[in-house]
Amino acid sequence: MRNFLVWSLLALLLLTSVTACSMSQAGTATASDGDSPLNVVTTTGMIADIAKNVGGDHVQVTSLMGPGIDPHLYKASAGDVNRLFEADIIFYNGLHLEASMGKVLERFNESGATTVAVAEAIDPEKLQAPPEFEGFYDPHVWFNVAFWMDAAMAVQDALIEIDPAHADDYAANAQAYLAELAELDAYVIEQAARVPEEQRVLITAHDAFNYFGKAYGFEVRGLQGISTASEAGTADVQDLARFITERRIPAIFVESSVPPRTVEAVQAAVRAQGFDVQIGGELFSDAMGSPGTPEGTYNGMVRHNIDTIVGALLGE
Repeated sequence: MRNFLVWSLLALLLLTSVTACSMSQAGTATASDGDSPLNVVTTTGMIADIAKNVGGDHVQVTSLMGPGIDPHLYKASAGDVNRLFEADIIFYNGLHLEASMGKVLERFNESGATTVAVAEAIDPEKLQAPPEFEGFYDPHVWFNVAFWMDAAMAVQDALIEIDPAHADDYAANAQAYLAELAELDAYVIEQAARVPEEQRVLITAHDAFNYFGKAYGFEVRGLQGISTASEAGTADVQDLARFITERRIPAIFVESSVPPRTVEAVQAAVRAQGFDVQIGGELFSDAMGSPGTPEGTYNGMVRHNIDTIVGALLGE
């Protein structure tokens, strides 16, 4: 019933030109009158963090996907569609991160609503396209902080376009946020360098950290593929357990948005092969932490992850 409501609303949007026009006109009026904040809707918390920092007092931001939510499996509800209808501008990741939700957003884009896929602002030459996802890019771009700076610029440009009256504020906010991200990038590089190169092996539930690995010098292995919609089989568990045992990897990691059972299965398989690997902690991958906590911001999430990884691999 939920999916039926979602697609019924989208069909109405696409087939009724009057509705599409009214949406477009409403967004333009809000952006130009300058009296009330823009209604910004994002898919993930990481994108919401950009929008809040760049938009400042000129935006009211709603994130559809909260802590612990897996965007690969997320499906739009009727309530989500209502929020999207009411938005002045919609920011989403793109690169198929949102899976079925992406189809909803594409329909809104086709209707003339303002939607921006922030990850698709990154130069495609920089993106990774694993062989098993032929024709598609890895969407987890936020784990390379420099790439996330490009996403922040995409948000700045979109806000300036829809609300030129506050262009100077958006530009100033973006520069302050970019400076914060540059400092964060330097911190991750510094912490990663503490781990001897041969020990920089990161093993998690799914392949969310490939951009992180390439940027900061870690070999990355995930039990599942880029999307958590894929299932890991017994052979996958045994192969990864064998790799961990042969390389004597001291720690593996669970993820906040992925059930821990698969990583726990790997740990058990490693022990069956005569080696003891520790679960080094929980990493934030496809979702940030709870609001009001350090991990509830992009900066805090990234710092938590690198501190957890380095600490576990060094046995601290």
